[in-house]
Amino acid sequence: MMTTTEAREFSPAPIDFALLARLTGGLGDRKTIEKISADFGRLYADFLPDVFNSETGISIDVAYTGCSSGLMTDLVADLGDTFTLADGSLRNWSPNFVLACGNSFIIALMERMLGALPETIEQPFERPLSEIELDLAQMVLGKMGEVLRSGVNAQGGFEAILERSHNFEDRPGPDEATPAEFGVAIRLAVEIGKVASELALVIPQRAFLKTKVVMPKAKGQSSKTKEEWYERISEQVRRSHVTLEARVRLQTLTLGTISRLAAGDVIAFQDKKDVTVQVRANGMDMYACELGRSGERYTVRVKDNISTDDEILDHLMG
Repeated sequence: MMTTTEAREFSPAPIDFALLARLTGGLGDRKTIEKISADFGRLYADFLPDVFNSETGISIDVAYTGCSSGLMTDLVADLGDTFTLADGSLRNWSPNFVLACGNSFIIALMERMLGALPETIEQPFERPLSEIELDLAQMVLGKMGEVLRSGVNAQGGFEAILERSHNFEDRPGPDEATPAEFGVAIRLAVEIGKVASELALVIPQRAFLKTKVVMPKAKGQSSKTKEEWYERISEQVRRSHVTLEARVRLQTLTLGTISRLAAGDVIAFQDKKDVTVQVRANGMDMYACELGRSGERYTVRVKDNISTDDEILDHLMG
């Protein structure tokens, strides 16, 4: 008869987690993972730019750059703090996945929406997104979700559900009660004008390995969809902070006089009574104003609109 001590010595060792996952369909081999990841990459490279351009009028380039395998929590952590993320689910495909977009892409896109010319937008400094930029990121990640839903062809035609987008630094830590699972991180390069950034998908391998990616037929987006996108972006622009500048016409001086001006010299306004001021933003004259003062601060009072509300909004949105 075996003693308790002997029973402990001969008890079987727990099965390796990775081996168990491989035996139960939760971990694939490298060749299979790379093949399916490349299919996802082709889906996004071919389809996302068309979807994006048809609804925003802005051209982007997307290219697949590679994939990596590992635990879901580690793959998300490896993205780093230059990404904004949203957790998602798609019925009949996967109850959990993560979509991510580089912050620099959203910052550059917001500049375009606010009227900046593409050639003037430089590679932005990486930083967390503001609340209004997170709203824009939510829309971009939503387009990524639409492409995902079209490509995995899950039964029932359900829409991908995304939770609120958040900066990487605001992501809560992993739930210790949730079982660990292996996933795949698919990385994509995205360019908007001169700005280069990244997109990423982190997908559990249990759903990923069963996926046969299909290429949806390209089709023009409806004008209604364009209008809805425009209205949503318009609302974000209306809540954006825009830097204004005021121009005041000064007295005409000769070139010789101007060349001799020194600290302390005074130049008079051209107007002798009410001083007319033109207020502009992003190079567009918006309001005719009069100069005034309130307490210790100089002010301008709006007298007339140089441009209509729609013209102003269209200009600021580019």
